[in-house]
Amino acid sequence: MVNSPPVLQTVSTEAWVKVAWEDFLTFADDPTLVSGRFYYDQGYMKIEMSPLGSAHGRDNTILSTVVNLYAALKSIPIKGLTNTTFRKIAVQEAQPDLAFYIGQNSSSPPHTNAPVDLNVLDAPTLVVEIAASSLEDDTDRKQRLYQRLGVCEYWVVDVNAGKVIASTLSLTEAIPIRDSQVLSGLSLALVEEALKRSQTEDDGAISRWLLTTFSKV
Repeated sequence: MVNSPPVLQTVSTEAWVKVAWEDFLTFADDPTLVSGRFYYDQGYMKIEMSPLGSAHGRDNTILSTVVNLYAALKSIPIKGLTNTTFRKIAVQEAQPDLAFYIGQNSSSPPHTNAPVDLNVLDAPTLVVEIAASSLEDDTDRKQRLYQRLGVCEYWVVDVNAGKVIASTLSLTEAIPIRDSQVLSGLSLALVEEALKRSQTEDDGAISRWLLTTFSKV
């Protein structure tokens, strides 16, 4: 007898539910759910299917601009990935809004459409989640997920408040920070100022302001 695959209607979205890894893959690899974002942590999965508004997209763009411009001006090797799946087979999976490999010796994922295999490669150095309706989960359950994956630094952007909640991570603790440890010298207050300016200024104006400001840091 062949078992039928799980049916999405029987599984809550936007909440963590207990499922086996094989059942999780049924959803994560389903082409009809390509707009979803999938997370898995030690026997529990979460599927995020909420539509993303302009505030989420705008903050995502600005964060990427801030990080890349700062790294370029400070000659920090960096490789950024957007909405990329990071998979530790049968244990964890995450699809953050932004992820960055930072530093001369950081690993570089191959240029493929397959999930990044964290059984072979290191986890990204910095992960960023843009939180509109998912702030509580992003600062709690997902933070522990990224700790277990081996991420060094984690930022959560509170879209509604225009704030960045950041921590440096180890396997045993998360320490709140207001200055990045992996992008030395970058103040998170400056990142928040860029987010504030993005509500009234265009990308060119923000980039010019960032370049002028970073040159003084």
